Amino acid sequence: MLQSKARIQMILSMIIFGTIGAFVKHIHLPSAEIALWRAVAAFLMLTAAAAASGKLEHIRSFKGRIRMLFGSGAALAFNWILLFEAYRYTSVAVSTLCYYFAPTLIVILSVAIFREKLKVKQAVCFAASTAGLILVIGVSGGGSNDTVGALYGLGAAVCYAGVVFFNKLLGDIDGLVRTWLQFGAAMVIMVPYVVFTCGFAIGGIDPKGAALLLVVGVVHTGITYCMYFAALSGLRGQQAAILSYIDPMVAILVSFFVLGENITVPQIAGGAMIIGFAFLNEVNTQDKLESRK
Repeated sequence: MLQSKARIQMILSMIIFGTIGAFVKHIHLPSAEIALWRAVAAFLMLTAAAAASGKLEHIRSFKGRIRMLFGSGAALAFNWILLFEAYRYTSVAVSTLCYYFAPTLIVILSVAIFREKLKVKQAVCFAASTAGLILVIGVSGGGSNDTVGALYGLGAAVCYAGVVFFNKLLGDIDGLVRTWLQFGAAMVIMVPYVVFTCGFAIGGIDPKGAALLLVVGVVHTGITYCMYFAALSGLRGQQAAILSYIDPMVAILVSFFVLGENITVPQIAGGAMIIGFAFLNEVNTQDKLESRK
């Protein structure tokens, strides 16, 4: 019964995460400012969730790891900024497909940084996913802007891999508390970044944009992260990893059917290779990535 509830929570979380691109595309603010307000809303909501669950005392476990915490917060901040910027240049589908190259990057970086052994299956999945990425970027239907957007999506994937590695270095700490503190660190980092790059434009946002921004911060981030962590506590790592691939599937459907964005056949083929081989690599793998977009 508990596992069934956790499965439903995970599926709902992934569906909501998969729709974020449709909202961000219609918020007329710089990507960095959207990411900042998203972090603010999430931090406030996760503060309430951590306090209600009595987990604030876990903060002590971060003593001596402030640098890694801020490194993780920076990676999370630029992960969001680059992904939102990708939406500006290309379709949500292409952005998401490039972003989901992250699991493949993590495998290779684990070999390079943590000296983990590269298995034949992982090598094959890496090669096939890379071929898929080249196909998605190389045949972009929207010209140079589409290619720029794809590269932003790939940059977001690199930052996401950075979040995962910092989490490994931070050790076995409660996921909700760790993410809450990462959001706090991301806010601290993004405030001066926004001030010195794009500046604050929130005062000129229209009512529709304000409503969409509120949904992104409260629903897509605050509520959904709480639901996501509740689901993780009731699922095995492999179950959660497999269900996480609902996210890109929903994003692609939203891109095509809701936003009416063009997706070419080669891009679909490349995307299938990226997601398919990343999924294959997850099978029988117990390590679960605990930071989402």
